[in-house]
Amino acid sequence: MTDVFDEVVGQERVVALLRAAAAEAPLLRGADAVPGSGAGAMTHAWLITGPAGSGRSTAALAFAAALVCPRGGCETCQSCLDVAHSTHDDVEHVVPEGVTYSVDEARELVRRSAMSATRSPWHVFVVEDADRLNETAANALLKAIEEPPPGTVWILCAPSSEDVLPTIGSRCRHLLLATPTSQEVATALTEKFGVDPAMAAFAARAAQGHIGRARALATDEQARLRRADILRIPTSLGALGDCFVVAADLATTAKDIAAELCDPRDASERANLLAAYGQGGTGKGIGTVERRVKGPLKELETRQKQRRTRATRDQLDRPITDLVAFYRDVLVLQLGASSGLVNEEMRPTLERLAAESRPEQTLRRTAALERTRGLLEANVPHLLALEALMVSLKDPSLTP
Repeated sequence: MTDVFDEVVGQERVVALLRAAAAEAPLLRGADAVPGSGAGAMTHAWLITGPAGSGRSTAALAFAAALVCPRGGCETCQSCLDVAHSTHDDVEHVVPEGVTYSVDEARELVRRSAMSATRSPWHVFVVEDADRLNETAANALLKAIEEPPPGTVWILCAPSSEDVLPTIGSRCRHLLLATPTSQEVATALTEKFGVDPAMAAFAARAAQGHIGRARALATDEQARLRRADILRIPTSLGALGDCFVVAADLATTAKDIAAELCDPRDASERANLLAAYGQGGTGKGIGTVERRVKGPLKELETRQKQRRTRATRDQLDRPITDLVAFYRDVLVLQLGASSGLVNEEMRPTLERLAAESRPEQTLRRTAALERTRGLLEANVPHLLALEALMVSLKDPSLTP
């Protein structure tokens, strides 16, 4: 018999804890669970952490579905289906649109958390990227998490507990997810999505335990082609000019993909806002639409710009991750380690690069990649950061 937790791959211990909490929840009926009390399986505040691709969001949404489902997360009822499609009235899936949560966004969450559930005993907030709560936003949210209204459940997701402000983390029950093994990911791809076993094995290995990335590689040829292009970079930096060409290509591709993701939503939001203020209507007062909408439109454009910046940054993080794995494989060969290769299909190329360079050079290249990730997070202009990276990959002696 399947349920919503079957979507959570390789996390048996955490799933057992969440199932126990969901089973206990109907007995509490939203009134008696005390965060941090340690009594019982259920509590009002949770922090789910784990590396990228470990299934933080999947686990959080599965738990949310189990709380609002009359049968504890059957996966087939209307409540479970509504949670899966982000349409359940009592489950709010919150994703930051900008680089960080603003204090206004946090206050809006507090306001909504005071509302009672309409279809179930629980009003559940799944808050993605809780590490993006700055101190001001976290303080605005703190009271609601520490002493939530009866029936409100907070499920926060973050890469690690250290990434979340201590004032928030100390008030939540912490669940740590591990990276699923390649075998677990491959099995999930085959059993749940009907992927050919050979393709599933390749995608699971290439994605390094990231189930979402593995599914994309297994089912989307364009994703595989983009990854292949990225992995050709180390052998394409023959001259200094090549570094700038490759950097420009990466920046343009990331910007274009972000535009594909953001443009339709931006246009829809703008049209809806203008319509709400009367554009296209007739009658007295319609002529003042442009003046009245000026402020709200500026606020919308600011949020959209933040969302686009984040989407572009996310697209740049993927090639960095793939290149880190590439140079990790080079280092494995240089050191004669017994670990398997992430990019086994590229073994001849990896062996050649391993023979042509030294381990310390490989470590410098890896350090340059990680430093670039930090620069992008610090909002350094993308093209400049990528140009510096490519120069360092070509000549690691230039890496500090």
